[in-house]
Amino acid sequence: MIIDLPSTTTSQVNRKLVELRERGGAVALGRVLTLVIVDDDGEHLEEHIDAANEASREHPCRVIVVARGSRTAAARIDGQIRIGGDAGASEVVVLRLYGPLASQGQSAVVPLLLPDAPIVTWWPSGGPKSPAEDPIGLLAQRRITDSAAERNPIRALGTRKKSYTPGDTDLAWTRLTNWRAQLVAALDLPPYEAITAATVTGEADSPSTELLAGWLAEYLKIPVKRIKTGSAQGIVSVSLERRSGTVELTRPDGKVGTLSQPGQPTRRIALHRRNTKDCLIEELRRLGPDEIYEAALHGLDKLAASAPKASKPTNGKKAKASAS
Repeated sequence: MIIDLPSTTTSQVNRKLVELRERGGAVALGRVLTLVIVDDDGEHLEEHIDAANEASREHPCRVIVVARGSRTAAARIDGQIRIGGDAGASEVVVLRLYGPLASQGQSAVVPLLLPDAPIVTWWPSGGPKSPAEDPIGLLAQRRITDSAAERNPIRALGTRKKSYTPGDTDLAWTRLTNWRAQLVAALDLPPYEAITAATVTGEADSPSTELLAGWLAEYLKIPVKRIKTGSAQGIVSVSLERRSGTVELTRPDGKVGTLSQPGQPTRRIALHRRNTKDCLIEELRRLGPDEIYEAALHGLDKLAASAPKASKPTNGKKAKASAS
């Protein structure tokens, strides 16, 4: 069910939510958190809401979407409430702010927050330079951005590093979970030798590739070379050198990876790029600081000189956000 509330106020939206809850029997206490989506893009708003709805099936929540409209329009709030089949296991409140209200997202969100429930803020694209200092970010225990969806992903990643505050995270990091798991599992197999150097190859402006290289540099305490390529999206390969030979995990097609290492049979591994829904679900499982992500950011300073920058890909923001 979708209910439109044009030219409304947050008080009227709240009253409507209570009325719908009493009529339909929805239990607010069943919501484990409040997810605030700040979307200035608007082009992919429905995709972001769909991802939140899917995530809510594992993490029942209230989803508040702040969509900023024209700042030159008359001041008004157009509200929309979605429940039932249009909201997954959540209740979705969409607030479109116009005119002077476009910069008052925090004031619009506060009356709709669930009491005594954690707050997570997600910027699907165009996140602030310092999420923890953003007015809406100040409300949240967890702040999710996506460097891959920015106009300049590598510069955005550098900005995230400088402004990092415990509770910050990036979906460019979450897309690495399967890569990190496979590499750790490979090193648990014999021969048990120290890694002496590593090479990480990936798309020139892939923040996930940068973070993977930073993670290896920080935790293995070895020189890591970052090689840039324009022939594929996201991460292409990781090579770990040790005395008996090289451990290599490659994924040239973005779907299936191949793991080879001395003394072990070559294995093919499902290594698809993770979609936004899966990454969001994973991030909502953690409401505290992600110390490993923080360490990976510090590791960016330890990367060895990379190869010359490849030609700039022509993919749009949406394609970048799905590449890892």
